[in-house]
Amino acid sequence: MPEFKYELLAKDGRARRGRLHTAHGTVETPTFMPVGTVGSVKGMKMEDVKAQGAEVVLGNVYHLMLRPGADLVEKMGGLHKFMNWEGPILTDSGGFQVYSLNDIRTDDDDGVTFRSHIDGSLHRLNPEISTEIQYKLDATITMAFDECTEFPVTYERAKESLERTIRWEKRSRDAFIPREGYGQFGIIQGAHYKDLRKASIEALVDIGFEGYAFGGWLFDETGSKDTYNETVEHCVPLMPEDKPRYMMGVGYPSDLIYSVQQGIDMFDCVIPTRNGRKGQAFVHNGVVKIKQAQYKEDPAPLDPECDCYVCKTYTRSYIRHLFIAGESLAGQLITEHNLYFYQKLMRLMRENIEAGTFQQFAAEWLPRVK
Repeated sequence: MPEFKYELLAKDGRARRGRLHTAHGTVETPTFMPVGTVGSVKGMKMEDVKAQGAEVVLGNVYHLMLRPGADLVEKMGGLHKFMNWEGPILTDSGGFQVYSLNDIRTDDDDGVTFRSHIDGSLHRLNPEISTEIQYKLDATITMAFDECTEFPVTYERAKESLERTIRWEKRSRDAFIPREGYGQFGIIQGAHYKDLRKASIEALVDIGFEGYAFGGWLFDETGSKDTYNETVEHCVPLMPEDKPRYMMGVGYPSDLIYSVQQGIDMFDCVIPTRNGRKGQAFVHNGVVKIKQAQYKEDPAPLDPECDCYVCKTYTRSYIRHLFIAGESLAGQLITEHNLYFYQKLMRLMRENIEAGTFQQFAAEWLPRVK
């Protein structure tokens, strides 16, 4: 079984072209991970997710522990077998989700007690429980359990939260059972305060993980990306060069290009699938909102520059008709296209980093994609 290892193959500026070796196969980076929160990528069979170019997918502890339960998944042979996915799986620790449940959770220095959004039953998550659940799920990449603060947040609150998170991540590491080809990532917190982010990175590197993730919410209510950009530009150079760097929950195509430009290797987000179900297709020159009347008699594919199955087979007019008629196939088709578009974007970025033309690529693409 291969060692869990990140291999740096090429650089163009800060942008990195790499390869992640795991027990469940290799991952070419930069990579985008479709989100399979409850053990499925919404609207897609897993073989179709693979056909769009995905090499690794994401599952979530919070949702899977509530339904169907980690013990059942383990009994069924683990998450790979359960959901029919042979490649690597990364599982989020559940921290972000439980901290979204402001009115139905209580937390202390040991962990978090919360009520299920499904039936109101009481549950507990802490570093040891989260790590054990991820072991039962057989996650290739386990995430440390962290505390995620709101945004904006005061310096005092962010500092207090970071201190707790560092303690929790050390406990997560102690609870992690090493297996060949498996890894655990630490999560960098500290909100938008650069000194706290720096302290977080230093503490996590001292603990020692197989990879490092960027956690926390950095986009304000106006949608401005200034805070995100400033924080990423400051922090990425402080992260280890020989370990994978993962940006959690990001994002739009323009976010991916910018973040790769800064040296990030891995991404996940629900945007291509969630927005696809709502009728939003990502294309080479922006976005097509297929429900708009202008597409009623449009014989063109979603994206004339795309060679995915959907774009080679169906018209904008037909897909719009499906949405208006309330057919579930409509969302499935745009989801499939969006996942292909995202994977093609990642492939183009890898190719341009290898060729030393990434900066030109980014300059051409950033003005025209969302």
